[in-house]
Amino acid sequence: MTDVYLLFQVAGIGIVVAMIHTILKQMGKEDIAQWATLIGFVIVLVIVVDHLSRLFQQIKSVFLLQTIIRGLFM
Repeated sequence: MTDVYLLFQVAGIGIVVAMIHTILKQMGKEDIAQWATLIGFVIVLVIVVDHLSRLFQQIKSVFLLQTIIRGLFM
């Protein structure tokens, strides 16, 4: 996935959650609206943590590869 796709995905989730929150709040269901917002936040958090994990794995593999290459040429 590209970075732009991730940005649009998070923004889309935020917009949908904001609409759900507004509708529920206008209906007088503030407690459910807060739960909807919390669930949306958790979903976005899981997506971001997954991408950060992939980033750290790529960084780790780059440094491991450099260590192996240095070991071969020394």
